[in-house]
Amino acid sequence: MSAKKSNSSQTKRRRKSDAEKKENETIAQFEKHIYDLQQMLEISRSFCTTIELNPLVESILYIAMAQMRVTGAGVFVLKEMDSDFYTLSNNYSGIAVDESVEYKISIKSPLVEFLAASNNVFTLDELRVHVPGCSDLDLLESLNPSLIVPLILKNRVTGILVMGERIYIDGFSSSYTTYERDEIQTIASLASVAVHNASLIEQASTDMMTKLRLKIFFFNALEDKLDTAVSQDMPLSVLMFDIDFFKKFNDTYGHACGDLVLQTVAKIVKESIREEDMASRYGGEEFTVMLCNTARDEAVAVAERIRQKIESTVVSYEGHDMKVTISGGVSVYDSEKNPVRSAKVIVDQADKALYVSKKNGRNQITVYDPVSGL
Repeated sequence: MSAKKSNSSQTKRRRKSDAEKKENETIAQFEKHIYDLQQMLEISRSFCTTIELNPLVESILYIAMAQMRVTGAGVFVLKEMDSDFYTLSNNYSGIAVDESVEYKISIKSPLVEFLAASNNVFTLDELRVHVPGCSDLDLLESLNPSLIVPLILKNRVTGILVMGERIYIDGFSSSYTTYERDEIQTIASLASVAVHNASLIEQASTDMMTKLRLKIFFFNALEDKLDTAVSQDMPLSVLMFDIDFFKKFNDTYGHACGDLVLQTVAKIVKESIREEDMASRYGGEEFTVMLCNTARDEAVAVAERIRQKIESTVVSYEGHDMKVTISGGVSVYDSEKNPVRSAKVIVDQADKALYVSKKNGRNQITVYDPVSGL
């Protein structure tokens, strides 16, 4: 075989090898894009099925951390639709915070205005170039962010996602590629819609007077938690409270005074329970509380702590100092002692116990007895 033919054969083989290599790379890229699209569909589904704001924020954090390979993340959100500040509060995981610092960013901050206008993701150094001298960047720097990601819906910032330190993996750069930036921006777009919708639902299901959940929302949540308690054989408790002689506050000092009493009691109730629990304004001057995975003794302790706190609180209105007390009832789901399967039934049990407290002199807590029915 001549040298010319040999070279020609080698060239053909090389071209064929290069073509096959390019084809394999193209196939690999398509497969990655398909996989990433499937991931985005799953993420979207996850966000759409979470309607409560706190679980949604938790889902956003863990998804962002997993997708971007970071050790932690946090998200600043508006506590209410008309809030003046985005706050970090407890919306973080894996990042170090200073408990003495109040992590909040004004809705009028130059940083927020820039993020809304740019609709992009940035490192802290990049933001210092675009928003020089902004004090909010010093606040963000204390969180040691690797990337700042705005959650934007209709040119409005609904939240600010802060990505923590990246996890080093051999073969991967610690900096973000353009593809990764686009990916986290897509996740942020999905998250912004979910946060907005969850905020609307939260607003629609919240009593504006007391900032507690409405009765219908409470019952729906209780049904779900009760199903979980039954399937996992865990206790679940319901507390019901009624403000003693509430009518006298309205009759003596007017409805504005009554509103203040309601708000004071509601605040104490809400501050006395955990994130996973739920308090609602059941109606008028009545309140209900759901305590997840909480047995009888713990539930009574919580109810008694709330009662004592309210009894020791002085409500001041237009120069008048008033004492407020409450009566309470406790009912407990127990797979052996009280295997109730209905939210209405367990609330009715707490209501019966509450009636006993009022009948026996008020300002006390009574536990429902499934044996006697009282």
